[in-house]
Amino acid sequence: MTTPKPRLFNGLSTALITLLALISMTMTAKAQTIYVMDSGDTVRVTVFGEPDLSGEFKVDAMGRLNLALIGPISVRNLTTDQARQKIHDAYLDGYLRHPDIAVEIIAFRPFFIMGEVNQPGSYDYVPGMNVLNAIAVGGGLTYRGDEDDIEILRGHDASRVVIPATLATIVMPGDIVRVAERYF
Repeated sequence: MTTPKPRLFNGLSTALITLLALISMTMTAKAQTIYVMDSGDTVRVTVFGEPDLSGEFKVDAMGRLNLALIGPISVRNLTTDQARQKIHDAYLDGYLRHPDIAVEIIAFRPFFIMGEVNQPGSYDYVPGMNVLNAIAVGGGLTYRGDEDDIEILRGHDASRVVIPATLATIVMPGDIVRVAERYF
């Protein structure tokens, strides 16, 4: 004969599991929506009151912006606000008294789609894009494409992570969307 578990324990364990699931989903959603700059992004840097220092700049292969007076500034893996602060501090260090800086992304780096899609390759990123949109841009699935076996490679070289994806998973600039082949 087994002893029944107290209902309080069942309720607490269910509540704990639900809470952990919500925290996990929130962290995943947040990780997918915080945008950091990398090679290929085009950025507008505005130095108010200094039109000669303002302009549009492309993040180079080393993850840097080459700005007037201060030279190359590394912005890889920085948000626009972090980049603004870094540029502000660089201009403040002997170049401008009260630099007022704005940084905005004006063109995102492309995303890539490969595997079982009709037109694999590199495509312009559109904000709010998900895997279904990316597959559509890539010409749709081939007859062997498996919509239940998709992954996203996100990050840069050594820090790259593989994320299992569904059709609703958010795609970010620079992501590689890989669609696997189904066997039957």
